[in-house]
Amino acid sequence: MDLTITALLDLSHTLAGDYLAQFQYPWEALDGIKELILRLGPALDPAEYEERSPHVWVHKTASVAPTAFLGAPCVIGPETEVRHCAFIRGSALVGAGCVVGNSVELKNVILFDGVQTPHYNYVGDSILGFKSHMGAGSITSNVKSDKTLVVVRNGEERLETGRKKFGAILGDHVEVGCNSVLNPGTIIGRASRVYPLSSVRGAVPPDSIFKGPGTVVHQA
Repeated sequence: MDLTITALLDLSHTLAGDYLAQFQYPWEALDGIKELILRLGPALDPAEYEERSPHVWVHKTASVAPTAFLGAPCVIGPETEVRHCAFIRGSALVGAGCVVGNSVELKNVILFDGVQTPHYNYVGDSILGFKSHMGAGSITSNVKSDKTLVVVRNGEERLETGRKKFGAILGDHVEVGCNSVLNPGTIIGRASRVYPLSSVRGAVPPDSIFKGPGTVVHQA
């Protein structure tokens, strides 16, 4: 499976497009998300974006519940909805038309346009592609239980990331079923689906259905 950024993601659907284009693999971009937002924010059009607190930029068409917490630095894009008790810890670049739902936690992430994390999701050290969707209760696990560095499994190939913290990369139009766990270093190819209650590890090819470990079928 091709794990490069251009194989997984349409870079026209994020303010991070030029930044991501510098890298071969998407996890290489995780270290610089904070600095990216701190560069992007001051350059945003003040007629469109409001700096609600230091280093927190929110588009004027976005809807943010009064109970939501927006930690710096972050950008909330146009027409995005941040719902009751959402917890954005910081270093979150959230695109246009997204949903950050009740009790959802985001940390060191890029959400492309149209991403939905609507209910009880944790997304950390991850990138979610255009119009990807995480079902209720699905999470990214971003640290291995033994605290060793994350390795991406791509068939017989093993790619050393050099990272202790790395959740998941979802390609464009990925659907993750409810209460699934995306283990550290999970990569899901474009337009693939994950069954509910799944524990996913490694690379899932594009246009596939992940039914369980060792059971991945191609979608016609």
